[in-house]
Amino acid sequence: MFPEYRDLISRLKLEDAHFSRLFDKHNELDHKIKAIETNIELGTVTEVENLKKEKLRLKDELYLILKNAAA
Repeated sequence: MFPEYRDLISRLKLEDAHFSRLFDKHNELDHKIKAIETNIELGTVTEVENLKKEKLRLKDELYLILKNAAA
């Protein structure tokens, strides 16, 4: 995610607790979605859609933080 900000992401994960929590939550949702889609975990189509929406919301928030930090 956001390879152009790789160094900034590393720095913010160490320096910004809010960013770090958002980043970790995004990754957690990604793993959960993949687990449901590969039938490792149980979940409905609606649950997966809701998880994907939340993941996208987090990604948008992370991107805004990155853009602001890069400026």
